[in-house]
Amino acid sequence: MSTSKSSDPVAASAPTKGQAADDVMVSLYQAQKKIYPRSVSGLFSKWRWFFVFATQLFFYGMPWLQWGQRQALLFDLDARRFYIFGLVLYPQDVIYLSGILIISALLLFLFTAVAGRQWCGYACPQTVYTEIYLWIEHKIEGDRSARMRLDAAPLSAAKVTRKTAKQLAWIAVGLWTGFTFVGYFTPIRDLASHVMSWSLGPWETFWIFFYGFATYGNGGYMREQVCKYMCPYARFQSAMFDKDTLVVTYDTKRGEPRGARSRKADPKALGLGDCVNCTLCVQVCPTGIDIRQGLQYECISCAACIDVCNDVMDKVGYPRGLIRYSTEHALEEGWSGRDILRHVLRPRVLIYSTILAGVTVALIASLLLRTPFKVDVVRDRATLARIVPGGKIENLYRLQIMNASESPQTFTLTADGLPGLQLLLDESGSQVHVEGAQSKWVAIHLQAPYDAGKPGSHEIHFNIDSPTAGQLKEKSIFMIPR
Repeated sequence: MSTSKSSDPVAASAPTKGQAADDVMVSLYQAQKKIYPRSVSGLFSKWRWFFVFATQLFFYGMPWLQWGQRQALLFDLDARRFYIFGLVLYPQDVIYLSGILIISALLLFLFTAVAGRQWCGYACPQTVYTEIYLWIEHKIEGDRSARMRLDAAPLSAAKVTRKTAKQLAWIAVGLWTGFTFVGYFTPIRDLASHVMSWSLGPWETFWIFFYGFATYGNGGYMREQVCKYMCPYARFQSAMFDKDTLVVTYDTKRGEPRGARSRKADPKALGLGDCVNCTLCVQVCPTGIDIRQGLQYECISCAACIDVCNDVMDKVGYPRGLIRYSTEHALEEGWSGRDILRHVLRPRVLIYSTILAGVTVALIASLLLRTPFKVDVVRDRATLARIVPGGKIENLYRLQIMNASESPQTFTLTADGLPGLQLLLDESGSQVHVEGAQSKWVAIHLQAPYDAGKPGSHEIHFNIDSPTAGQLKEKSIFMIPR
């Protein structure tokens, strides 16, 4: 509790005896009321469900897609290889994964600057799973009013049956989501056989239940609380918004003053605007806000209020668009849709677009020009140098050759940097065969004449050549003792 001045009749309580009349007690916490979003249909509702199906078809279906003899998209942590269709990445290729994350962030920044939080309203996983869990709840417990009555009703067999059925359905969706998530890191067909035979490993078991519980909790219970209090995107979105950003807006000039009236009444004669104060826009909002109070950080731009308001406008015979996608400048200046489009290409949008294009081109060029194999050189530190029969100086090395293609490769090894430098393998010859998407360690003996150079370290290069994959040159040093 804290003492402060307040005019809020809900948060403030009457002054106690001995307390100044202008001081009131204000609670630091507000009781959270459960939100019962009303079902809505319309153009934007159809788009939301389109993205629900599209995103979940990708998420649930992609692990089952095969590419050759393996999973098309697999982040194999045990083998330290990432398979993305025909691309095989190693931990040394983390720069490419970083580039993909940077591009994703820039796309989000660009999209937010142009269209506001429509990512949140249509394709964000939190929104998608909330829609799925609400659909399950609606099918089992009924519409908004039926759910409210059921929650307020005393305990009964019918209530327990409905609540239990809903919980089981929610848990099933959560566990299937957790199973699919783990299937991106463990081959999903092997994972399914382990589940069927009750032979899951401890980490797979942990992550299936952990991710399943997170989905169950976020989609079934936390819902709008994640968007309002936990998601950082809602907090820093204002840095990307300006008065030309497309947001869900309520036309105050047209709608106010609001008030109820009969369908046949003339609002102008009654001194009323087009808003009939039905509050349906509040009832359908998944975060429970009133869009008529202006732009709020809780708004996720899902446009449910637009659909229901347009439906009401159709019923009372008023033009649509009292609540619509628009910009602050458009509302102030009365712009048309064409005027809004003309103001899309503004400085921040151009800056985001330029950076995004540059990073994307650099990433694609790097992937196209990348050599499909990698080599690590490890010098034997236990034996710096030694003299071998024939009076030659020998240094020992180990080379790890990683074949990033999925076809077998044969590599020819040579070395240069000192006169008379000779490369010998423990195996016969100077060639190494590596299977597709595999790596191999080879022991290398480099020998040089005793008088090949002055005592000390000398820079040398290993040349690794493949007739089909190209050539790499790796630097190391050769020690000549005093």
